[in-house]
Amino acid sequence: MGQFKPSQLSASVTTLTGVGTGLEKRLNRLAIYTVQDLLFHLPYRYLDRTRLLPIGMLQHGKEALIQGTVELTQIKFGKRRSLLCRISDGTGAVVLRFFYFNNSQQANLAKGTTIRCWGQARRGVNTFEMIHPEYQRISEAQRDQLEQTLTPVYPATEGLAQGRFRKLTDQALRILAENPQQLVELLPQKILAEYALPDLCQALQAVHRPDADTEISLLQAGTHPAQRRLAFEEFLAHHLSLRTIRRKIQSFQAPRPDSALPQADDFIHRLPFQLTGAQQTVLHEIQADLIKQQPMLRLIQGDVGSGKTVLAAIIAFQIIKSGLQVALMAPTELLAEQHFSTITQWFSNFDIRVVLLTGRLNRAKRQTIVADIASSTPLMVVGTHALFQEQVKFSRLGIVIIDEQHRFGVHQRLSLLEKGVTRTTYPHQLIMTATPIPRTLAMTVFADLDISVIDELPPGRQAVKTAVLANDKRAEIIKKITQECRQGRQVYWVCTLIDESDAIQSQAATETYEYLSEMLPDLVIGLVHGRMKSPEKEQVMSAYKSGAIHLLVATTVIEVGVDVPAASLMVIENAERLGLAQLHQLRGRVGRGSQQSNCVLMYQPPLNELARQRLQIIRSTTDGFEIAKKDMQLRGPGEIMGTRQTGLPQMRIADLIRDAALIPHVRKAAELLLEDYSDRVAAIIKRWLTDRADFGNV
Repeated sequence: MGQFKPSQLSASVTTLTGVGTGLEKRLNRLAIYTVQDLLFHLPYRYLDRTRLLPIGMLQHGKEALIQGTVELTQIKFGKRRSLLCRISDGTGAVVLRFFYFNNSQQANLAKGTTIRCWGQARRGVNTFEMIHPEYQRISEAQRDQLEQTLTPVYPATEGLAQGRFRKLTDQALRILAENPQQLVELLPQKILAEYALPDLCQALQAVHRPDADTEISLLQAGTHPAQRRLAFEEFLAHHLSLRTIRRKIQSFQAPRPDSALPQADDFIHRLPFQLTGAQQTVLHEIQADLIKQQPMLRLIQGDVGSGKTVLAAIIAFQIIKSGLQVALMAPTELLAEQHFSTITQWFSNFDIRVVLLTGRLNRAKRQTIVADIASSTPLMVVGTHALFQEQVKFSRLGIVIIDEQHRFGVHQRLSLLEKGVTRTTYPHQLIMTATPIPRTLAMTVFADLDISVIDELPPGRQAVKTAVLANDKRAEIIKKITQECRQGRQVYWVCTLIDESDAIQSQAATETYEYLSEMLPDLVIGLVHGRMKSPEKEQVMSAYKSGAIHLLVATTVIEVGVDVPAASLMVIENAERLGLAQLHQLRGRVGRGSQQSNCVLMYQPPLNELARQRLQIIRSTTDGFEIAKKDMQLRGPGEIMGTRQTGLPQMRIADLIRDAALIPHVRKAAELLLEDYSDRVAAIIKRWLTDRADFGNV
């Protein structure tokens, strides 16, 4: 037998020239372990370095390729030592500034040297500047030689420059060109033909190193046939991952109650309100799942205040009466305490035990609760991250309920679910979110879940009236605050800044707190921001909820928070800087009682077109799904889901909005693969998701 020759594409990245231990670790951080992983780490944008811009035509904030002769290079000493290099081309001059440099770099930029550089121009003291531009020395022979293709820009990590990345992908593409048979085509010929998808090797070559005759506008827009082909396969990998996980979970038995699902009519009749039609519909969908043989996998979408928690309580009631245990996980201690208090009150007429497990419990109390959970006692545990600590072991976990699911990481949710897995059973899952997601998108990113929607608010709730005012109307708003508080109502004042730094946001909130305390000396004013410790934050929020504080000045930490029915006015500063989803979530903090509530969006003129459209949309509707739809059109899916939503697939090339037309075809292709080509499914998932293939487990 001949010696087996391993695939060069499946070889470690350390087989590439220049990849040592340090670079390997950086590549691993990007989930790049093999040469093939490098090929599937795709550019997210392109630079057009095919033409030079005269220095005199530079514009502030715009990137450009320029070429000039060094006039002066010197080190400037100040707060930060920097290397300054002034170059000119006869049309103008620009200063290149480097904060990180060495002696050889300084020598390379000697007077009279011709250099070509790429960077973003910004206004300096006397002339334009470029901070840390990419640059190269140009010989006389190279003066008229420009790039013939677009230059790819890759998602990178600290310590891994774009130039190094391009050299690595050059090597990977060379290996691919010499060994095209090693890159297995996983899509059946039937799918390739039906959707006119190009060859995989050609698609990768075109995306990494587009030819000179490539239509640049298509590539920049992400609609080039090569990009569409790769996006199709990436969507397919994510969809198959979720479908595979669903099949795996549903191959287990559901936890069987001691008897058929007990009735909850008595509990529902004793609630201080009636369920809406939408709540009843969703409740019946959940109950139908609970009597099946397989574990339930269901997502409830419901706008802020639509009544998701009471459905969770009804289901918990039935599961506990069946002799099983319930775990409800909330993202903050404050929210966990609120759920605990509300559900305990609802269960007060029934023999049902509810316990609270958070990080603030003393050791003795924690040990008692952990022991009860480990026994077969039917109970409901409401908690935070403390629920999935190693010492917490459930004896008969029937259902896991996750509130505000986007606030939890994948592994956290998995840890909690696995606490209920036995050799043959898997707990039911009920996931709740107040983040409205259009149905087609939800069916894509939650392909492993059945979806229920509560699209109706409880009777008696009045829609929040929204006004948009410029900052110079502050006096009118302060007058309105006084009127509201005199009538026994409460007010939120939210401070936002474009800088996401907790320190800067907190400073803004503190300054506003001091200003309002001076302007409204008769009111009790509270302050809460991201730099406060959790107990301190929760103490202020509890005081606000109890009515001890009239006006709460806060940063966006209150986006998901307590239910304060007396809060009737929400003031949001610099509202033009927030996305629609966040504005809608913040506005949802008011309008939770029966009185008319108002939201005032303050802005700093002049408004750009995008900000103007956003404020117009939020003023014109309170329908979360309509807002989500408009948000998709304006900003794309990232804003809707929230940047913290770690459960979302992080796409390499596919875009959930731009490529939405591919989604029905992807679903059809997934069916074909699962039925007729199941042996290819795992390979497709591994190719695109590498070590992230379990993201949909929850």
